[in-house]
This record gives sequence, structure tokens and C-alpha cells, in this order.
Amino acid sequence: MFPFAVLALTVFAQAPPQPNTDLHYKLAPDAIPQEGVPVGEVRGPFTLPSEAYPGTQHTYWVYVPAQYDAAVPASLMIFNDGQAFMNPAGDMRAQVVMDNLIYRREIPVMIGVFINPGRRPDQPEPTPQNWGDRDTNRPTEYNTLNDKYARVIVDELLPVLYKDFNISKDPERHGIGGSSSGAIAAFTVAWERPNHFRKILSNVGSFTNLRGGHVYPEIIRKSEKKPLRVFLVDGRNDNRALRADGTYDQTRDWFYQNVRLQQALTEKGYDLNYSWGIQRHGQKMLQTVLPEMMRWLWRDHGVSTDPHDQVERGFNAAKPKP
Repeated sequence: MFPFAVLALTVFAQAPPQPNTDLHYKLAPDAIPQEGVPVGEVRGPFTLPSEAYPGTQHTYWVYVPAQYDAAVPASLMIFNDGQAFMNPAGDMRAQVVMDNLIYRREIPVMIGVFINPGRRPDQPEPTPQNWGDRDTNRPTEYNTLNDKYARVIVDELLPVLYKDFNISKDPERHGIGGSSSGAIAAFTVAWERPNHFRKILSNVGSFTNLRGGHVYPEIIRKSEKKPLRVFLVDGRNDNRALRADGTYDQTRDWFYQNVRLQQALTEKGYDLNYSWGIQRHGQKMLQTVLPEMMRWLWRDHGVSTDPHDQVERGFNAAKPKP
């Protein structure tokens, strides 16, 4: 055994290093603050006690665009793992993307919500370095195929948001998104409550056998089509379930399972877009594609075609503060 172990270590040591397939993903211009673009306000943190998961609470922040007018119903976009999507030094910087796209009228004026997974008061708040898989309720909430996390969003969070802001109740104007486990959680919210959410943004979604998420393609095929619009992003170097001992578990292959989901949605005629890159399991590709995902998901917001409408043809300026 010993000579074999030495040989294995020698072969391993001489194996060429794998290329960094995330290297060429860079922040898109619309993920960078641009001169002259009004900056929205991120309010919070706020605490939302949970009845769906007794003993836990969710921390969330609210993005209010500079163009928000309390007299006009706004659209709504919710991001799971909120701390990561709003991190000003992170890969997504969703509030900056919304600033730029709203200003150019490429997406509607929308309230953005960044919500963290639930945790007990004695557990740490998720951070960019620790998203909470080992010390919060994240795995249970995000990866389980039931309606409990949908209850958090629809029955607990939405009433608070409706009370504080003028948000449209039209489900076509509600979107939800996430990355990894947060992505399958977003899909599950819209799948369980399509009368409240109809736009889904998914990056490296964990549609794998963490808690049965790999069965979604079969569920989709045997269910009636739902009025959902979905944008999927994943990379060929996501977690591929190739173990050190040479075995392979297809149900834990992130890229394979995302492609299976895409195929099922396509077969059922869903309003679907998808982009397969070479990123690893992470958010690097979102640096490049998040603005385009938002444009596509929100492409059908109302427009004026009147050539004399100089308001419509101009930038979406900030509203005067009261």
C-alpha cells in the first residue's frame, strides 16, 4: 500500500493545475456606478420574525430607487442571500445595476429587497464569507421542496412591504432571484405561489439532490404549465459531482441538473432564457450577465410610443424628496 500511495501522491503532485475559468468575467458597465445616474437608497437592516419557521428571524434591506414615487405603484424584485447581492464590493452589486437600468428606462421603477436566510437570534448573520449553510436555517429554507419559504416571502414579508411602500400587487410585476441554494429557493417560491411571483432569476441553481431538488424536471413535465418567466445561468465548471475515488453522482452534478431543468422548461413551452458559461460554482459570471438578465426578465414593462413624449424619451430622473 505504501509504494502505491507514494506513486499516487507523485502523480497528483505532477498534475497540471486547472485553469481559472472565472478569470475573464468582469463587472459589466451597468454594475459600476455611472456619472450622473441618481443613486437609490438602501434602507435597513430590518428584522422579520418568522411564523413559518418558529424561533427564527430574517434580516432584510430595502432598495428604494431615486425615481420612486409613493403615488405610483412600483414593481418588486427580491433577492435571496441578500447580503451577497447587495455587497458593494461583491460580484452582483444589484442595487447599482438597478440604478443604471431604471435611469435609462430599461427596467421599471422597482423596489428591491435583499433578504438573508432565517436564523435564530443566537446564530450569526450571513456574510460574504459565510452564507450560512452551517450555522443558519439556509439549507432547510432554500433546498427543501415545500411551500414554507414561500410563506415567509408571501405571507410574512409582502404584507410589511405593502404597508411601507406603494408596490403593485400584479404578480407580473413581482420577481425573485438568487444564487446556488438561493436560486432554487427563488424558483420554489414562484412555483408554489405563481399568483404572487412570475419572474425568476437563477444563477448556479442548486437543482440537485441536496434535498431532492433534482426532481424538478419530472415535476415540471407532469404539472400544468404555470405563468412563469425564467432566466437560468450556470457554468460548465460548476460542482460536477466527480469524487476523489472516481465515482460520479449525476444527481449532485450542478451543471447537468441545470441543463435538465432547462430542457424540461423548454419542452413545456415556458418563457425561458438561459446562458451556459464556464464559471465555477459562484457569482463571477453574474458580474457580466446580471444586467442582461434583469433587462430580459423585465422587458415587457409599459412604454409610450408617442414620438412627442419627451419624458419617455429622456432619462428617468430622480423624484424630488418630500
